[in-house]
Amino acid sequence: MFILKKIISALLMPLPFLLLVGIIGLCVLWFTRRKKLASILVSISLIGIFLCSFQPLTTALLRPLEQENAAFVNTTKPISYVMVLGSGQVIDKTFPITSELSPTAITRLVEGIRIFRMYPDAKLILSGFGGLASHGISHARLMAHLAIALGVNKRDILLFESTKDTKEEAFQAADVVKDKNMILVTSASQMSRALYYFHQAGLHPIPAPTNFRASNQIRDFVPDARFLTQIEIVEHERLGQLWQRITSKLLNPETEHLQAEKVKPETL
Repeated sequence: MFILKKIISALLMPLPFLLLVGIIGLCVLWFTRRKKLASILVSISLIGIFLCSFQPLTTALLRPLEQENAAFVNTTKPISYVMVLGSGQVIDKTFPITSELSPTAITRLVEGIRIFRMYPDAKLILSGFGGLASHGISHARLMAHLAIALGVNKRDILLFESTKDTKEEAFQAADVVKDKNMILVTSASQMSRALYYFHQAGLHPIPAPTNFRASNQIRDFVPDARFLTQIEIVEHERLGQLWQRITSKLLNPETEHLQAEKVKPETL
């Protein structure tokens, strides 16, 4: 199910989808006489790619999503855990560790460490499995190696190495955090979707969104590949929220929580 979900979501991303429409249009042009249909499909592809790389549009769509939760400043509550949700990685021994972790993962981790240092009694939870080509090291453990290199004591780190998505991260956190206070660190665009799962698991973490991408300053009016990322983030999150609504109607959250796999967090 996890692999199937990833494949389907990847194909529904704007760039692959629009390129597929363009390819279908070219096939119609080459192998049939329906030139009008072919021109419509190719036009949709080209115009769509233009719009998806046009900052005024992509920022206008992404910024409201990112602004749903304010950036974390501080709290007077006693904090027991700071949890950083995982992101992407590659394993290449010719790279330094800062290049093996994705820019998103590094941004989340640095923000998590910044907040963790504000609360001396807290533990730092790092989550994420290794993917299909992990070479034996989980994403959580790779982040831990960088956290230690940046001065975090390894005794203060807990690892969730088996969690494959946000939902699994939330339910595993519930077994560890219980009724204690926790700060949740993830990308601003993902925060609302993540909070939904954590609330479903019975937790009410304090949000600490990071990795903001949609600035209030519009400076580029020429299409740029950088802004394709913005529209892909919007599409990914909207599909994720749609999946949440569908599964919430089909499944009983309380039963899900009881059936969730009990996994003890690892330490270094």
